[in-house]
Amino acid sequence: MKQIKLATLLTVFAAFLFAGCKTANRTQKGAVIGAAGGGAIGAVIGKASGNTAMGAVIGAAVGGATGAVIGRKMDKQAEEMEKVLGDAEVRREEEGIVVKFKDQVLFGFDSESLGSSAQGNLDKLVTILNRYPDTDITVIGHTDSKGTDAYN
Repeated sequence: MKQIKLATLLTVFAAFLFAGCKTANRTQKGAVIGAAGGGAIGAVIGKASGNTAMGAVIGAAVGGATGAVIGRKMDKQAEEMEKVLGDAEVRREEEGIVVKFKDQVLFGFDSESLGSSAQGNLDKLVTILNRYPDTDITVIGHTDSKGTDAYN
């Protein structure tokens, strides 16, 4: 029990210590967070097999490598979006990527058809997203101020 507490305490401490570093890139932060989580889970699994420390070490290694790969993949995806979508704001936020199109008018008034500029931007974005099939997407949009609230 003492070994589990020590392994958990050390991995949580490392996660808090390094995850907040401004100099650490997202790949490094992902590795640290993955190592901390993997170490804690590995310690619990290791205890069941009689070797808490070995479980923590293996869990930290696997979790760290996985976290680094995911962090780098997200950075690469954001870089690609920024390069291809020149007129959109692309930024990494926490575990996600925010893409904000600068076009104020994506749809014509009283229409569900996209404007040609908006359609072109979305086509480019879809091409990138198709290369990253594990990406979860949340779309947020707003209507214009014309018409009644009930209509919009």
